[in-house]
Amino acid sequence: MDIFLMPGDYFVGDDQYRVRTLLGSCVSITLWHPGLRIGAMSHFLLPGHGRRKADRPQEKPGMYAADAMQLLLDGLARHGVPPAQCQGKIFGGGAMFPRSARVRDIGTQNGDYARGMLQRHGIHVVSESLFGEGHRQLIFTIRSGEVLSRQVPPEPGWRNAGARTQA
Repeated sequence: MDIFLMPGDYFVGDDQYRVRTLLGSCVSITLWHPGLRIGAMSHFLLPGHGRRKADRPQEKPGMYAADAMQLLLDGLARHGVPPAQCQGKIFGGGAMFPRSARVRDIGTQNGDYARGMLQRHGIHVVSESLFGEGHRQLIFTIRSGEVLSRQVPPEPGWRNAGARTQA
């Protein structure tokens, strides 16, 4: 069965599932237990913790990295999966607009935050595909633990998309 994650979504399930998503500056973390063939995947937009408020009921629970990670850990616990026995993979954090040398863009912040979270939870990162330009397409096959990642470069001329010309 195929599951498609939108921004702020997450999924935890067994080997009958394949999970897909598209990432720009967002980041996905996949966690996979090879013996149990249970996997989890997030699609978060922002680093840190969300401050869910009643005036923003439309926010999905996995919008922020730390919240998404907790949802993955809780889901794995319901399946009896110790997170430290999982293989972690990290994807995304692409530049969707020209990067500035002076400012750490949101994609870079997301990727760095994801690395730190996995380290703090004692989860070994076996691979990552972070940063660069453009967006990524991901397919996570829980049966095998394989994550296919294809980075799609931005359209030609994107670096000048915000440039102004003087008449």
